Amino acid sequence: MPSASSSSSSGAPASRNVPPPQDAAGTAPGSPDGDTARTATAVLEPPARTEAPLVLDTEPPRTLGFRDHFALWMNLGVSLIGFTTAATVLGAEGEELSLAAAVTAIVAGTVVGTAMLGVAALIGARTGAPAMANLRGLFGTRLSYVPTVLNIVQCIGWGVYELLTIALGAQTVTGTEGYRWVFVVLAGALTTALTIWPLGAIAVLRRFVAAAVAVAMVYFTVQLGRHGVPDPGAGNWHGFLRATDSMIAVSISFVPLAADYTRHSRTPRSAFWGSFSGYTMAQVWCYVLGLMALLQADGNPERIFDSFLGVWAGWLFLLVLVLRETDQSFANVYSTAMSIHNLLPKVDRRVLTGGTGVLITVLALQITAFTDSYYAFLGLIGSVFVPMFAVLAVDYFLGAGRRGWDLSADAPSRWLMLLPWALGFATYQLIAPTAVAGWWTDLWTSAQEALHFTPQEWTSASLFGFLVPALATWALTPLTRARGAVAR
Repeated sequence: MPSASSSSSSGAPASRNVPPPQDAAGTAPGSPDGDTARTATAVLEPPARTEAPLVLDTEPPRTLGFRDHFALWMNLGVSLIGFTTAATVLGAEGEELSLAAAVTAIVAGTVVGTAMLGVAALIGARTGAPAMANLRGLFGTRLSYVPTVLNIVQCIGWGVYELLTIALGAQTVTGTEGYRWVFVVLAGALTTALTIWPLGAIAVLRRFVAAAVAVAMVYFTVQLGRHGVPDPGAGNWHGFLRATDSMIAVSISFVPLAADYTRHSRTPRSAFWGSFSGYTMAQVWCYVLGLMALLQADGNPERIFDSFLGVWAGWLFLLVLVLRETDQSFANVYSTAMSIHNLLPKVDRRVLTGGTGVLITVLALQITAFTDSYYAFLGLIGSVFVPMFAVLAVDYFLGAGRRGWDLSADAPSRWLMLLPWALGFATYQLIAPTAVAGWWTDLWTSAQEALHFTPQEWTSASLFGFLVPALATWALTPLTRARGAVAR
């Protein structure tokens, strides 16, 4: 591996060459577990404190172990949104999946999607770089700005949505339709505080919040289970793959954020297994519980929280889940700042997180509800990252990443890597056009007609949107390796 120059004490960007991957655990044969991760960023300045670095070019402290990752991703896997969107798995009224089919779709889709999340987490643990800074190695620094801006927009949008969700949950618990602005401001303030001390926030999640959430989930599972769960679609598996696809999409929504946290991992092994096991367990549990509550509410997502409030002391345990929803807004705000760091590496992280927290709070005060078109817009941006992750993973493990990515501010542009990314995006939209606007849907519908292609029930947009660019990137690896060697 070529030698890399160390960063200066002034914080100038350093050229970081990532050691080649060895196995799924992230360790090289014959070397102590974690040596690869520690040497990956040895060219950076050592941290002066155990909190997250204030600028991009400071080496991140490696303080997070398996339990920290497990607790963080377990909390992120449980969400109020997850309860209500269980309806996307169950299916439309009159076409509901059987209970067995719905639960199987939840498990299968979560495992597939979270495996992708785990790989993204592993890469972050090895490089020590935030998610969007890792894209410097894939696309080059200047080209990495394109997905970085998209991720900033996505994270801000979801951050606003989370504050609205927290406010709605608080109103439900307190039984009032007023004081929304109070709940928004309180949620925004708590979110911002968590992002100022991110590693401290993760420690709190591990020591206290994870246990409280687990108790609340167990309580609701037992109480709702005692009332029985109806099965309106008994025997029906039609729509199973569509439901699985929706679960894959939910799981991989955190892929563009994973490395922002696992860059602090002690070992790649703990980053992979902590994120995979914690998020898988929590999301499966969350959606199954949401499915139970939805069926007891006659399939009406707007009445799903009535099921939770209908049990004894349900308001208290629902309050626990409302308060912990701030970890979702925390993740979006913190990752917004980490993405901005790829554009402005020397700006103090606390300024970025504080400014972002204020921004999403102000926006949430102005917005009472998201329109369907904005949901579609966020979905469109999300569809960008499925094929991009495929290109990222294949290039890292099989392509130029095997000899080390250049993550410096001067990393040369790799235009060829845009080809499989664009091909994957086109595949995704061809199978499932995002209803962001009439002209956009018409464009892809016309493409389907021109190609004489009709999406089938088995044509998963997420899976094919991943497989096509992955295969295309793999086919290009001989050329990308050669060009990567010339660039270095």
